[in-house]
Amino acid sequence: MPIYEYECRQCGHQFELLVLKTTVAACPECRSQELEQLLSGFAVSSESITKARVKAARRAYSTSSNVRDQKVAEAEEIREHSPAPPPRPKRK
Repeated sequence: MPIYEYECRQCGHQFELLVLKTTVAACPECRSQELEQLLSGFAVSSESITKARVKAARRAYSTSSNVRDQKVAEAEEIREHSPAPPPRPKRK
């Protein structure tokens, strides 16, 4: 069930239409069947492209200043609220 883009030759209205076997393509504005099928935009994606995009997004996220600032703040919070380590025994 493809979706096609059309432009009406009568009124110039552009629209998308889900085309089934029984569909009669007509302009929803003027009901004219004088239509021109337009070239639809599309994107190509593969598993390798998806993996590369995820890797790049993770790299950008991990190097962003917000993430670094948050990690520093969390480390300071842990240091401030953790109990002091027990004293080390003295050497003789």
